[in-house]
Amino acid sequence: MTSHRQRVAITGSSGLIGGALSSSLRDRGHDVVRLVRRDPAADDERPWDPESGHLDPSALADVDTVVHLAGAGVGDHRWTPSYKATIHASRVDGTDLVSRVVADGAGPTRLVTASAVGIYGDRGDEVLTEASASVDTFLAGVVRDWEGAAAPAIEAGVPVAHARTGIVLSTKGGALTPMLRMGRLGLGGPLGSGRQWMPWITLADTVAAYTRLVEDPTITGPVNLTAPHPARQREVARGLGQWLHRPSFLPAPRPAMYAVLGEFAGEALASARVLPHRLRRAGFVHAHPRLEDALDHLLG
Repeated sequence: MTSHRQRVAITGSSGLIGGALSSSLRDRGHDVVRLVRRDPAADDERPWDPESGHLDPSALADVDTVVHLAGAGVGDHRWTPSYKATIHASRVDGTDLVSRVVADGAGPTRLVTASAVGIYGDRGDEVLTEASASVDTFLAGVVRDWEGAAAPAIEAGVPVAHARTGIVLSTKGGALTPMLRMGRLGLGGPLGSGRQWMPWITLADTVAAYTRLVEDPTITGPVNLTAPHPARQREVARGLGQWLHRPSFLPAPRPAMYAVLGEFAGEALASARVLPHRLRRAGFVHAHPRLEDALDHLLG
């Protein structure tokens, strides 16, 4: 593992993970450069434009590692054909652009790209690791293309890690915010049958895992960023209900979810028992390995 001071460029630094990761890396003594899609307004900002395919190599000339997090939100809009195209392009085109600049060899010697556990699809009780096959769904196809877009950097010999992140739990945003809102109204019951496995991870462990990937270039390829003890949906609902002192037994019916969410409901109802095999094998220790640990941390 390398622990020397690095200059790390981050796309998507204004997001939930990007903001927390930027602060964490600075606390550990690293310099952080934020790639922004507007005119830079601070000394630590540099421009890039993934839509037009522009990233001046000079913006990364003094950078050691790039962490690429930028991408349109998956659950933010109904999946119309046009928004599905936006989801795909925002991930694949941006990754291809960063990867090609990194492959030129004038700057970064390490690339860490965001990815998602959606590549595994709805697999019931099957235990899923980085070696598990993907499925034939829209989101899994996006993830395959997303990871594949890093090929130029890989072919140039740059160590690349794909952080297949699960559902990030944080009181500052993400999936937990609507769950808490519904829970306080007494409507925080399980989704569908409630038997689905939920591949969750706290924001703190997500940031720690990304930091490990930045500092340890020997970890390459897909890396599951999930807690080592996934929970069933009904267990998550029950745990939140206990903390909020609200009932959590009324499930959200599957037909109603499809009526509200459209095609994305299939992803929300999927069962993915994803384990962080490669992280654990590398000696990574989760601060919140079990759901009760996470809820104590987040709500206690």
